[in-house]
Formats: sequence, structure tokens, C-alpha cells
Amino acid sequence: MQERIVLITGGSTGLGYTAASRLKKMGYHVYITSRQAAKAAAAAKELAVSYVALDVTDEASIEQAAETIKKQEGRIDILINNAGIPGGYGQPAEIDAAIMRNVYDTNVFGLVSVTHAFLPLLEQSEFPVIVNVSSGLGSFGQVLNPDKIESKVNALAYSSSKAAVSMLTVQYAKSLPNMKINAVDPGPTKTGENFSNGMQTVEQGSDAIVKLATIDEKGPTGGFFNRDGVIPW
Repeated sequence: MQERIVLITGGSTGLGYTAASRLKKMGYHVYITSRQAAKAAAAAKELAVSYVALDVTDEASIEQAAETIKKQEGRIDILINNAGIPGGYGQPAEIDAAIMRNVYDTNVFGLVSVTHAFLPLLEQSEFPVIVNVSSGLGSFGQVLNPDKIESKVNALAYSSSKAAVSMLTVQYAKSLPNMKINAVDPGPTKTGENFSNGMQTVEQGSDAIVKLATIDEKGPTGGFFNRDGVIPW
């Protein structure tokens, strides 16, 4: 099989950065993205990977990134939709539609826009894979389980956006049977810029991302996983 080409959105910091580092060491050809070209370039230099500027909330930016990789590579084999923001953590009654739209623009509509733009390049792969970074905070099973840390968090915008990501994963998987498409929950990870209250290291948080990105033809599709295995919806 050809050298596998991976595109990771939001790959200049946190989980995306760590996943890029691990996949590079495993022999994958990795592209990371950031909305700021200078930031992507600096991170790519540190990791010895490729980069492209890409703002998941900007259609023109997404199309330009897809065109750049099309010219340089002709395909991608693995898309990791990692870019995400937490949004407001106030009580649900305090969260208005403007806050919701801001979170959904990145976490939901950004994922759809990137996936849509890069599907033609994935279709050029012998074995295309998509990994959508969701969250246990978007899982009924986790949020309603008093033994889970997710049950202690009330994050209307973020949690509902990640529930949407998980269902998007199922719908894509059902309609694209030639691809392996799964959602992952990194777990409560301290990643720095946007997520500073986690307990896991970024290495632990990236476990599920790397595992699902590197599945073979016998791997799952349409599933929801953390570093320990399948988790409830």
C-alpha cells in the first residue's frame, strides 16, 4: 500500500499536534492545519510534517486547502476532523443562540464543510478513513451515568455540538460504505489553549484518535470509541 496521507484539522496544538507527532513516527505522511498559516508552519517545522492553512469556518479557506493538497498529493487517505472549541460553560439558561452558533460553526458546520470539500480526495484513496473527534459530553450514556465525570458537566453548546458530531458520523458511515468513518471520545484531556481542566495527558487523549486512524479494512465503521473501546451513545 502507498504511504498513507493524513490531514488533521486543528493540528498545531493539543490533541491534533500529539496525534500528528505519533502518526509521523509511525510512518504516515501528515498534514496539519491551523487557521493561522504562521502557526501551522511553526508547528509543522517542529513535527517535521507538512501543513496547510485552513479555517474550518471559512469556505474559501477550506476550498483553497483542498485544492492545494489536490495539486500536491492528488488524494488523502485519512481525514481527522479534530478542530473544535468549547464555547460557553455557563448554565443552559445563560447560553443564547449567538453562543450556540459560534460553537456550531466550528464543531458541526466546520466538520461538514471540511468533510464535503475533502471527500473527492478521499475517494482517490485505496482505503479511505475518517475520524471525527467527538466527546463523551455528547453521549447520553456518559452524561447520565453518575459514575462518569461527564455527568458533572453542564455545557449546553459544546455537549449538543458533539452529540451532533456523533450522529453526523453515523449518517456519513451509512451513506459511504466504501469508507471507514468513526467518532472518538478523547476523554477529559488537558490540552492547553481551550481545554485546561482535563485529567488525562494529551498522549492518553490522542490514543483513540490514533487507533481509529490506523485501522485496516477489517476495522469498524459508524462506531463511537474511547481509548478503552466502544462507548455508549
